Amino acid sequence: KAKEYLELKNSLKTYEIGLFRMDYESLQAEIEEINKNIENTNSEIEKAKQELEKSKNKYEEVQNKIREFDQEIDRKKERVNQDKLLMANFESEVKVQKERIISENKGKEYYKERLESLTESKKAANDEVNKHKKDQEDLLKELKKLEEKEEKIKKELEDVEKKITEKEIEQNEQNEAVLDAKEESQTLLIDRQKIKSLLEQSNIKKSELTQKIISNKSAVSTAVQNMNKEKEEYDSVKKELDGQYIARKEKLSAAEKNRSNINKLREKMQAAQEKYHQSKSKLDTFKNMAERYEGYGQSIRRIMEQKSKNEGLLGVVADIIRVDDEYEVAIETALGGNIQNIVTEDEATAKKMISFLKKNHFGRATFLPLTNVTPKEGEAFKEKVLSAKGVLGKASDFADREKKYDKVVEYLLGRYLLVDTLDNALELNKKNHFSLRIVTLEGELLNPGGSMSGGAFKNNSNLLGRKREMEILEKDIENAKDEIKNIKKEIEEKNLEINKFMSEAEKIAEDMKDLEIKKNTAKIKYDQAVEEKDQKEKEYLTILNDSKNIESDKNKFQNEYEKIEEQLKTNEKIEEQASQTIEKLQAQLEKDHDKQIELSDQVNQLRLDISTLQQKSDFINTNIERVMSDLREVEDEYNKVLDEETNSDSTVQKMQEEIVGFEKKHKELGKEIQTLLLEIEKQEKEKQKSIESQKDFFEERDRLMNHSNELDKEFFRLNSRKTNVEEKREGKVNYMWNEYELTYHGVKDFEIDESISYTRMKSNVSETKSKIKGLGPVNVNAIEDYKEVSERYNLLKTQHDDLIESEEALKKIISELDGEMRKQFNEKFKDIQKQFDKVFRELFGGGKGTLELVEDEDVLEAGIMINAQPPGKKLGNMMQLSGGEKALTAIALLFAIQNLKPSPFCLLDEIEAALDDSNVKRYAKYLNKLKKNTQFIVITHRKGTMEATDALYGITMQEKGVSKLVSVNFVEDQLDE
Repeated sequence: KAKEYLELKNSLKTYEIGLFRMDYESLQAEIEEINKNIENTNSEIEKAKQELEKSKNKYEEVQNKIREFDQEIDRKKERVNQDKLLMANFESEVKVQKERIISENKGKEYYKERLESLTESKKAANDEVNKHKKDQEDLLKELKKLEEKEEKIKKELEDVEKKITEKEIEQNEQNEAVLDAKEESQTLLIDRQKIKSLLEQSNIKKSELTQKIISNKSAVSTAVQNMNKEKEEYDSVKKELDGQYIARKEKLSAAEKNRSNINKLREKMQAAQEKYHQSKSKLDTFKNMAERYEGYGQSIRRIMEQKSKNEGLLGVVADIIRVDDEYEVAIETALGGNIQNIVTEDEATAKKMISFLKKNHFGRATFLPLTNVTPKEGEAFKEKVLSAKGVLGKASDFADREKKYDKVVEYLLGRYLLVDTLDNALELNKKNHFSLRIVTLEGELLNPGGSMSGGAFKNNSNLLGRKREMEILEKDIENAKDEIKNIKKEIEEKNLEINKFMSEAEKIAEDMKDLEIKKNTAKIKYDQAVEEKDQKEKEYLTILNDSKNIESDKNKFQNEYEKIEEQLKTNEKIEEQASQTIEKLQAQLEKDHDKQIELSDQVNQLRLDISTLQQKSDFINTNIERVMSDLREVEDEYNKVLDEETNSDSTVQKMQEEIVGFEKKHKELGKEIQTLLLEIEKQEKEKQKSIESQKDFFEERDRLMNHSNELDKEFFRLNSRKTNVEEKREGKVNYMWNEYELTYHGVKDFEIDESISYTRMKSNVSETKSKIKGLGPVNVNAIEDYKEVSERYNLLKTQHDDLIESEEALKKIISELDGEMRKQFNEKFKDIQKQFDKVFRELFGGGKGTLELVEDEDVLEAGIMINAQPPGKKLGNMMQLSGGEKALTAIALLFAIQNLKPSPFCLLDEIEAALDDSNVKRYAKYLNKLKKNTQFIVITHRKGTMEATDALYGITMQEKGVSKLVSVNFVEDQLDE
């Protein structure tokens, strides 16, 4: 299936190459034809635009003239309308003025009657205001008296409340004083009895300590003399030893310093060695990759394996060029798949290698014979393009190579322009109508027609940079070698110095040993003397201090005793005085409270009366404001009517004069309107002549516009067709590149059967694709994959068979183990049952304890029931017992197992905490029986357990944050006794 797939794939490539050439040439011819039509259409569009522009200018001249006629006619019509409107206004004004004259004559009688009515209203309003003001004055006088009375009573009430508060505070203070005095007296009586007892004890201790002070004073003097003698001898030996110690320390310090330097040098050497090995490993990897052409296609690797046998094979494109690190990404992007093209000396070598690939079915490769490859003519960039913003130059100028490879590099890279950034590249491509091939330093690619490629550059093979990295690594390896050699030499020198210092230090150490023995002997004697002296002094000072303390305490107790007696007398007087004061205050408070209630009632009644009077006053104010408002309105109306009556005669005369003026203006406007209408009629006739002259222009303009629109449509259609054809051509070019890494120029090198028609060629492509699709998924490496899978299958089959055999053997062993475990468990469980009952009786002092397995269950998985019957109780499950009984039952089970199989070491952490004292003693006693075979460490706080131990260890913290271990060995203490 794989072979058939490869044959069909080769046939398909041949057919598609032939079809691509036919399509490309056909599309190219069509594009050239469209370009010619576009040029012709453009010239016709330009002519039509010029004719239309001339016609528009002529039309605008006539249009301006008509616009002037319209403006003049509109202006005169507007003047006529204004005059007509004024005439109508004058007529209506005359009518209004005549009616107003009639109305003025009738109104004189009305003014007289209205003035009389308003005079009476003013008098009534004034009378009402005076009445309300008098009532309000009476109310305000009464209100002022009530407020003064309220203020006086309030002040009296505040004085009473203040006296009550002061007396209550004084009464509370006297009560507290009585209670405090009683409590203090009770406490003082107790303290007096204690102090009396302490004074008697102090007198007894004082006489005892006086005898001890005399005997200890002479012992201290003897111990001090002995200590001074031993100290002189110790200081002499120590001084000599310190001198030797300093000399030896200097030698060892010098040696240690050299060792530290050696360690640093070794670390430095290790780092240099690691760097050397890393660089060496990386270089070997790169060399291996270069030799095996890793990163290249299989067909390329197969060809390059033949390089030693064929002198005409010069290498792949990546081998013949060298690019600076800065431009690697850009050049590798521009080269694309061409980076794996193979350069040959001549066409014959390329032909030979193609035959080699076909014969061995190794795939396909592209060859670049030096004798054939020629850069495309006309691809040189204009000076304007090369000098544009961000342009670095042609991509081919940044690839270093031998002179003989110039044509190959120009062929591959000469059509690409190298630009620094994508923004500059886009701007340049727009200016040149998307006709350039541009590559940026970061690897973005812009193709003719406007397509773009870009994103994160990921190239694990790094074919261009491989050679450069190998040279850098070789330099790093040489530098690392030199550094390692220098460090080794320096380490040897340091080791010689260390040996010298160490031998000198050993000689000094031998001398120091004798001095150390002398020093230790003197130190022991001195320490013993110091200890003896300190002990004597401590005893003496302790006794002396105790004596002073007792004397001080005695004086202190005597003073306190006397103070207590005085205080008791004082407290009796305080209680008597406070009781008398409290009785007087109580009587005064009762009188003040009665007066407070009486004054509060008076204040509340006064507030109620004041509130009533304030409401009446507010009501009167409202009435006064209302009447005053009405009075102002009446006065305003009275003045207005009086003015109207005075001006009535002069108004009538003025109206008659205005009527005469309006009639005169009406006649003048009628004449003006007749003149304007004649002028408008004359200008309308002249405007009509100009409009008739425009009819020919509209017909000519419509014809030119239609012709221009047709040409625009044709231009758009031709551009759309051109774009479609170019996209179609670009699609076919991209397909050939993506599928076979071939361009149109590369396709020219292939031979095709030109006798096959285009239709037949297309049919062959469809049939071949159908056959490939019919094959389904195909693995072209199926033979090699089959070999690998077959070997893996045989290996796994062998392992599978081994696992099956192992499984059977394990099942047999498990079965045997289960049987043996059940047998052993049943035997040991019976032994534990007996031991548990025995230990239970001993710990509880009687009773009964049993262990039972849960019925109808496998013995290896069954639960265990613990039943206990302490003395005097029924037999039942241990969970029904009290906390202490549960704990003792659990201890019995633990000791039963320990009896059967003693452990060499056992740690118990407060397991007896819940037991009472009698059970703790039985627990400790039984623990002593088990210590023959087991060492027990017990953590406990129970006295009974501690008493039964052989040794006791405790932790104390005499100083904050400093823990110390305290131990007592009872066994050794008993032996000493």
